[in-house]
Amino acid sequence: MFGALMKAVFVFALGVVLCVAPGQVFSHEPVTRARAEIRLPDLPGLLTLKCDFHIHTVFSDGLVWPTVRAEEAWREGLDAIAITDHIEYQPHKADVSTNHNRAYDIAKPAGDSLEVMVIRGSEITRRMPPGHLNAIFLTNSTLLATSNWFDAVAAAHAQGAFIFWNHPGWEAQTTNGLVLWYPEHTQLWERGMLHGIEVVNGRSYYPEAHRWAVEKNLAMISNSDIHAPLNMDYHVHDGDLRPVTLVFATERTPAAIKKALFARQTAVYAMNRLIGDEKFLRPLFERSVRLNKPQYEIRGRGRALAQVANDSSMDFTLERTGEIPELILPKKVVLPAMKTVLLEMRASTNVVKGTRRIKLPYQVSNVLVGPAQPLQDALTVEIKFTPTSAK
Repeated sequence: MFGALMKAVFVFALGVVLCVAPGQVFSHEPVTRARAEIRLPDLPGLLTLKCDFHIHTVFSDGLVWPTVRAEEAWREGLDAIAITDHIEYQPHKADVSTNHNRAYDIAKPAGDSLEVMVIRGSEITRRMPPGHLNAIFLTNSTLLATSNWFDAVAAAHAQGAFIFWNHPGWEAQTTNGLVLWYPEHTQLWERGMLHGIEVVNGRSYYPEAHRWAVEKNLAMISNSDIHAPLNMDYHVHDGDLRPVTLVFATERTPAAIKKALFARQTAVYAMNRLIGDEKFLRPLFERSVRLNKPQYEIRGRGRALAQVANDSSMDFTLERTGEIPELILPKKVVLPAMKTVLLEMRASTNVVKGTRRIKLPYQVSNVLVGPAQPLQDALTVEIKFTPTSAK
């Protein structure tokens, strides 16, 4: 009897399946091609453009076709990328063209269709010194294929390229574990042939490169150096974004990006950190974070709750650096991306009546305006103190 019952159930289920249209059973909705914006504010008179200037394809040692790089960038909210395949190293040359311009030629139309700017570049890949250098805004990459490293850099320089030193802290470019600046780098720098340096490459931050960028007025660069498909190295759907170079440009064009790079109008955005010159990072922070009202009132030994909104895509971590006589403040405040948090400010004494504008003693620990130098005095509030009468 049990067997007959099971047979009946099977026949019924089969009948249901056969009555449903094949498309309803075996198909699914197509994957939505969607862009996730990186929300960082523009600066006064300047646009904040998100760029990755170090990307590889199958035309050197990358693992994807050039058109894929354009759509990855579009989906992740970038404005511009540079295709920078190696000049000297092409392990797939038996399968693809050895024309050093070909990857750019393929990627650019795809970028144009998605409104992602694709910039022609190449990686000059030599032993230390000088190591690996990227040249972007080239007109002809094939001219960099020379036996002498300096001639390759000179060929890029002659084309008006922007040239930067790649991953100076990469193990293969260190000497006994030390990150060193060689006479060859001085030679390039003094001749105006070295314009920037990667402070971040992939998931690595190089404090020495940060210090050299400050000391030698080099543009601070931050790139993915991506070889695999992006989703294999970064969990982009969980907010794990590739590092990008923020370029503060007058308009959204390749020419404006190039001009801004040579003017060192850049910052690093990587691993939920901002790194760069304070003249860029302070207004960027101040335009990201806002208080819910211009003035707060504290009566007697009471408190005020400031609602602090973070309109950007990154979390900010505030750490208290000192004390002020009037207020008791929390030691640490985290401002999550796209959220509003409460900051409790409690009066420490029955203070003198009056309204005062106070710089709260907080530093933004993940916004560096110098090596090991967080942005200071991140929040300023105006408080009206109203002492209560003694009974």
